Amino acid sequence: HWQLIFVKLFPKAIGRAITPPMLHIKDLTYRIGGRALFDSATVAVPAGHRVGLVGRNGTGKTTLFRLIAGDIPVDAGSITLHQRARIGRVQQDTPSGPQSLIDFVLAADAERESLLAEAETATDPQRIAEIHNRLADTDAHTAPARAAAILAGLGFDDEAQQRPLDSFSGGWRMRVALAATLFTRPDVLLLDEPSNHLDLEATLWLEGYLSEYPGTLLLISHERGLLNTVPEEIIHLENGKLNRYAGNYDRFERTRRERLELQSRMQSRQLVERRRIQAFVDRFRYKATKARQAQSRMKALERMEPIVSVVEERTTAFNFPDPTPLSPPLLALEETTIGYGDKAILKGLDLRIDMDDRIGLLGANGNGKSTLIKMLADRLKPMSGKVRKSPKLKIGYFSQDQADELNLGGTPLSHMAEVLPLATEAKQRAHLANFGFGEDKATTTVANLSGGEKARLLFALMSREAPHLMLLDEPTNHLDVDAREALIQALNQYDGAVVLVSHDPHLLDLVCDRLWLVGDGACAPFEGDMADYRRFLAERRKQARRSMREERGNDNGSGETQNRRENRRERAAARAETASLRKATQVAEKRLEKLHAEKDRIEAAMADPTLYEGPKEKLTALQIKLGKTNKDLEEAEAVWIEAYEALEAAQGVE
Repeated sequence: HWQLIFVKLFPKAIGRAITPPMLHIKDLTYRIGGRALFDSATVAVPAGHRVGLVGRNGTGKTTLFRLIAGDIPVDAGSITLHQRARIGRVQQDTPSGPQSLIDFVLAADAERESLLAEAETATDPQRIAEIHNRLADTDAHTAPARAAAILAGLGFDDEAQQRPLDSFSGGWRMRVALAATLFTRPDVLLLDEPSNHLDLEATLWLEGYLSEYPGTLLLISHERGLLNTVPEEIIHLENGKLNRYAGNYDRFERTRRERLELQSRMQSRQLVERRRIQAFVDRFRYKATKARQAQSRMKALERMEPIVSVVEERTTAFNFPDPTPLSPPLLALEETTIGYGDKAILKGLDLRIDMDDRIGLLGANGNGKSTLIKMLADRLKPMSGKVRKSPKLKIGYFSQDQADELNLGGTPLSHMAEVLPLATEAKQRAHLANFGFGEDKATTTVANLSGGEKARLLFALMSREAPHLMLLDEPTNHLDVDAREALIQALNQYDGAVVLVSHDPHLLDLVCDRLWLVGDGACAPFEGDMADYRRFLAERRKQARRSMREERGNDNGSGETQNRRENRRERAAARAETASLRKATQVAEKRLEKLHAEKDRIEAAMADPTLYEGPKEKLTALQIKLGKTNKDLEEAEAVWIEAYEALEAAQGVE
């Protein structure tokens, strides 16, 4: 049964065992400023595997990507890629220019662009045939539809896809760069924090897209949702080594914790054994009758390899001060309209926030989530309507943009002294310690703090007066996985209200018990949880695709040519959808043929009369082998039937 499920879910996996790895890192050593980021690190990644690359900030994840891509040379060891493997990664430079988004993404496939250009000028019939065969092999005719689907998933509608790159902000253009990389479908895809410039909706789409990626994928991410949904295995960077774990991030954490616990127990037992042996040596080493035994035990001690002590890395601290209770509501909006200048962004808001609320704001970027947060934080005045607040209400506001307001020459302690001038230095340091700033870090200049440390400083500044309501706008952009888990725990222990905007579905799922959907100029409660919201988005995308097809079908100007193009796209999509099923069926058929041949060989050997005149062991071995082969045949036939029926069902739907 498990084989049947395995073939159905991972039809390519059967062939992986006999193919060379797509990526092989052997005895890799690389140093920066005398510090070894990698020390004889070795790992292999088979073709078609999706791998999550995890480790503390500063362990060298991004550096490893640069080493794999050949941007920087290794100090020792080797990094070998499969022959002719194409590497794809998102450009660091923000794309720009007058090109439309769709044209920029299509141009990323250099081979297709070259072949199409050559097809316009080629005159040799054989070369023309070669060009069109290659275009057909690479499904070039489906390229516009694929590019449009990727852009749509990342938040660009049909109208936006036709606009020039220069009309978008830097964050949106980085989405286009990601779309171009995904469109090229490289053999090895390197993605370093791909969700940094995405909103929640685009992040959820990306999870689904990458979980079906057909090539080899290496993913660096601090988002637990991505690391649990996409990777089939995890590579952990720790102490200069690359340790490979099967499964997603949750399984990696569980396996690693069990390994560390086992290592700790083994070390304790070894220490007890060493003390016992040492006591024997100390007691009898000078007694003639026991001298030889004592010498033997001394040699045993020397040969005993010490088990390394388990030293857990220091975890990030978050500890929000609890506010004094206030009567409900903390804040209420009545028929409120907010916007900028004369332009209203959200209208007719009737909302209420109480002390125990944990509210997550949903909706695509540009719909007004940050605008609503700013108005709640009193950084934006309403255009009309009423805003009622408790007179004693204290509000803490966090925005990643506030990092630009920090004094780079100052220290966490000097920043705290500015906002708490009447507090003693001891109290200022105590509050900073709640966010991981010990004695040394409290006096480190801000310019030398990491992105995550700057974010923690903003948390400390924001919560200095024990706010009743915390407004958090994308609080996790520079926090690693462990820091995000610490933030989740701290928010769940905090006694005040929280309104949260985040593209991390894991954070929203574990913190928020209420969801508000911001869109179409309004904000209203969303009935359901994050799983319901995923289904809501999937249904909305289906409806959008259905509407697009209907509009194209009603477009009289497209005529018969447009219909033919649409039919070709649908046939190509159908072939792509059933490709894995066809592959699974072929693999199952080859397995059956091999087992039938093996059975015929065994039965022919057992039909030989001389077999029964020889040793019984040989006959017994053949009988056992025949029984095992018959059992394997039954299982293989079940796998083949399942794969064949699935293929027939899929083709029937088509």
